[in-house]
Amino acid sequence: MAQISAALVKELRELTGLGMMECKKALAEAGGDLKKAEELLRIRSGAKASKVADRVAAEGVVGAWLSPDAKLGALAEVNCETDFVAKNEDFVAFAREVAEAVAKTNPADAQGLTSFEPRRQALVQKIGENISIRRIARLPAQGRLTLYLHGAKIGVLVDLEGQEDVAKDLAMHIAFTKPQYLSKAEVPADAVQREREIAAARAKESGKPPEIVVKMVEGAVNKFLNDVTLLGQPFVKDDKQSVEKVLAAKKAKLNGYRFLVVGEGISK
Repeated sequence: MAQISAALVKELRELTGLGMMECKKALAEAGGDLKKAEELLRIRSGAKASKVADRVAAEGVVGAWLSPDAKLGALAEVNCETDFVAKNEDFVAFAREVAEAVAKTNPADAQGLTSFEPRRQALVQKIGENISIRRIARLPAQGRLTLYLHGAKIGVLVDLEGQEDVAKDLAMHIAFTKPQYLSKAEVPADAVQREREIAAARAKESGKPPEIVVKMVEGAVNKFLNDVTLLGQPFVKDDKQSVEKVLAAKKAKLNGYRFLVVGEGISK
């Protein structure tokens, strides 16, 4: 039997991210051939990844990356099965590396990150849970980016021209309210029409005069638009003012934002 040195085991661990005993065993089976041992482990990790692929992974973290000049940033939602694994150092580091790759390579979606598949499979093998790269978000800035992480579960990027404290407050507001759209102009016409029809049906049942019904409907539609748009929402630090009015008062210009929430929309 070939002598398996500690240095060889260490090298295989660095290549695969797997445990010492697994690497030592693979090297023994491969007769000390590093390349063959790596292939063995990749085959096994792929098999393990397939076995756990159907298990629900709704926990995880939002990995984040921001360029030194704050002109480019990215977020990546990486999921696992338990909150315990979401705190694992290797898992967290993997999510950060995915976010950096999103920023630098600009894939169309999470499925475009094919270079991370061997690493993902190795992590599944090592940790024993289903792990997936679910969603990504990338934001190049016209102004300056501010990154806000609420724990590791919500990540927000804000592109703002203005004071840094305003950008931080706005990022925290987004993490709290999770606005679906930036402005009223972005809300799909069919969504507005649906709310108008619902409001009209409710107003009609009130028995109010037609002119009052019209006002009730418009009021309900405007409230809906304010609720789902960032600029229309009451600012969390001063709910007497909308976000739009706060930005105007601070002479700040919002160019865009992105946010991800771990597990959002996953049925557990």
